[in-house]
Amino acid sequence: MKRLISSFTFLHFFIAAMFAQVGEYRNDLSVGVNGGYVMSNVAFVTKVPQSQLGGITGGFTARYTCEKYFSSICAVTAELNFAQIGWNEDILDKNDQPVPLHTDPTQNLSYKRKMTYVQVPLLARLGWGRERNGLQAFIHLGPQIGFYVNDKIESNFDVHEDAFNPSSTGYQYGGLRSSSVVAQDTMAVENKFDYGIAVGAGLEFSNRHMGHFMIEGRYYYGLGNIYGNTKRDYFSRSNFGNIVIKCTYLFDIIRTKNSKIK
Repeated sequence: MKRLISSFTFLHFFIAAMFAQVGEYRNDLSVGVNGGYVMSNVAFVTKVPQSQLGGITGGFTARYTCEKYFSSICAVTAELNFAQIGWNEDILDKNDQPVPLHTDPTQNLSYKRKMTYVQVPLLARLGWGRERNGLQAFIHLGPQIGFYVNDKIESNFDVHEDAFNPSSTGYQYGGLRSSSVVAQDTMAVENKFDYGIAVGAGLEFSNRHMGHFMIEGRYYYGLGNIYGNTKRDYFSRSNFGNIVIKCTYLFDIIRTKNSKIK
């Protein structure tokens, strides 16, 4: 939480500095849509072997440009997105080989937890290049909050049956797995509010008549945990890490009247 407060404080001073108007005045408001692909995992401690889970993300974007300071174009970007995130477990045996499904040895055990979140990033933006016609490079940095909506488990075995359950009557895989950490397979999400820091970089092509087209790579580091992290809880950490590739289209609602802007 202290990190989140520090991030908001940084963004507050950054925005305040931009509105101080020490550079060339701008008053541009653009809105539009975004969409892309997100690769996510959860940093569990105790560690859970896993790989990136692929999903989609998309939503609405608004950008306010307030100033050009020397060669830097200063703006604030806000988004409202739906995102499919979660984790994809690597279920391996003690020889680090995939564990086969006993009913069909040609298939390996599979477990995915897919979660839907509403994500709201509020990002400071610095750009360099053309504003109205041509190419511009930019970076994003700022806090992001998220709200859990629902989740879905995709598994080809009964996650409630394992070798650590003496009363189990089904086929048991727990003794075959190299990792004995299986609690996350059945635990419901406890903390439905997520928060963290997002940073990104990309390119924007602008046309005075057609609008703004952007492609961006972004990384999100979660500071919150999806499960409790007290000494009584199973995991001491369970935070998200997301890699996002997205495209955005914006059109101008308000545009600074200045014929010298290129």
